[in-house]
Amino acid sequence: MEQEQADNKQNKVPTMAEMAALGKQPEILFWVGCAGSFDDRAKKITKAFVNLLQKAEVSFAVLGTEESCTGDPAKRAGNEFLFQMQAAVNIQVLNGYGVQKIVTTCPHCFNTLKNEYPGLGGEYEVVHHTQLLRDLIKEGRLQVEGGSFRGKRVTFHDPCYLGRANGVYEAPREIIRKIDAELVEMKNCRERGLCCGAGGAQMFKEAEKGDQEVNIKRTEEAIEAKPDVIAAGCPFCNTMMTDGVKNKEKEASIKVLDIAELLDGVADL
Repeated sequence: MEQEQADNKQNKVPTMAEMAALGKQPEILFWVGCAGSFDDRAKKITKAFVNLLQKAEVSFAVLGTEESCTGDPAKRAGNEFLFQMQAAVNIQVLNGYGVQKIVTTCPHCFNTLKNEYPGLGGEYEVVHHTQLLRDLIKEGRLQVEGGSFRGKRVTFHDPCYLGRANGVYEAPREIIRKIDAELVEMKNCRERGLCCGAGGAQMFKEAEKGDQEVNIKRTEEAIEAKPDVIAAGCPFCNTMMTDGVKNKEKEASIKVLDIAELLDGVADL
């Protein structure tokens, strides 16, 4: 019971409202995102990332109940009016707190906040969590000591909105190398990476007619690399690749983990 109380205290994350009430301004706002807030699997990614931020003694806060969807699904589905309504509310909240730097574990939130909010009055420095974690390791704020993934074959699935849309390819791969894992690439990777099938609001609709689900095709490419772990940097990709691994009945031999979960398993101060 005492250990559980200690863990809860360790994972206590302040909100921007609480910080403002104390006259404090955090170094970073952690934008949790819809998946990281409500999806049970994605919550584990959120917790792993929070653990890492706390280990590195990063000053951060969340919006809590003041955070709402960035509007990415609405925009991708063609509802520009709804997107701008959602964005306007978020920008008003962010600007009200004087937010300057935002980090998020979701490439969809990352892309929208970084590239589409400036045109609506929301200008912030926006980084993906793999970029921040890579920098924390370089700065010596996170110490990586090999661990359970040493020598394991890890392949990284490039999220569309992180890779092709924003050119972030190296940060997650640098982290994989740092944990002494063997990075193995799929035949379609980096600029030629194949979508998991959930982007562009496809996560929330039924599949269209075709010969094969996109996530199954992508999982087959991952399996060809003979990995012990399929690493992801997006909660949607994580879901789609996990479903693909289950479809191929490979759950016993292949894990699907976010970069934050990989690093949280070996980071030690």
